[in-house]
Amino acid sequence: MATPITNSQKHLAVLIDADNAPAAIVEGLFEEIAKYGVARVKRIYGDWTGPQLGGWKKVLLDHSIQPIQQFAYTKGKNATDSALIIDAMDLLYTRRFDGFCLVSSDSDFTRLASRLREEGLAVYGFGEEKTPRPFMAACDKFIFIELLREEPNLRSNGEVSPVETTSLATPPSSIESRKKPKAPVAFIAKILDDIADEDGWANLGSLGTNISRLRPEFDARTHGFKKLSDLIKGHPQAFELQARGNPGGTPAMYARHRQPSK
Repeated sequence: MATPITNSQKHLAVLIDADNAPAAIVEGLFEEIAKYGVARVKRIYGDWTGPQLGGWKKVLLDHSIQPIQQFAYTKGKNATDSALIIDAMDLLYTRRFDGFCLVSSDSDFTRLASRLREEGLAVYGFGEEKTPRPFMAACDKFIFIELLREEPNLRSNGEVSPVETTSLATPPSSIESRKKPKAPVAFIAKILDDIADEDGWANLGSLGTNISRLRPEFDARTHGFKKLSDLIKGHPQAFELQARGNPGGTPAMYARHRQPSK
């Protein structure tokens, strides 16, 4: 019997569009990718003859990223996208990978993401919050790169530690001005109701999986929480959270939607 592939064992191909991704995310990017598998291929595409990719040049060796040179043959045309897509298809047909990480905010990769998923591979997208919705929806999971920059650690309730805030290069006033959007409580509650058992409880892992299927870009960190369980805890008026014993292992977490009193 074959051994099931776990997230840590998944072989991933990481393809980065240097024209649409800042070098400042590199540390957070690979820390995030490590949650989903092992980056067996790491390639970054752009025109390395110019000064515009200087930030990336400084970190390529440290992270063993292979730069792929792509000249801009015609002004206004992005040859980088074509090179990345061709390489992705070549890697796909080697059948050596379980998934792809596409790092770009460019909607031109929407069809590529869909095609990779048609082959049964997982696709993790990384891009800015302004990334067009079609590209996000084409991925299994989409992570906003704003979350990957060096920012203060969040407490479980979504607040920023004052000590951590003062140690940042970014002024505290700038951090405070970036208000976190409200969590989609009604959306989460509806999914919870749909998958709950007769008593209204649902496994937290199943809840997270179903949320990602409908909104690949959902991330508790976007709303000021470290993880989904913290977001649930942070809205006690809407949800309940319960830890159930698991002999010899980590307790399983379950959530329930608090129905409004009549």
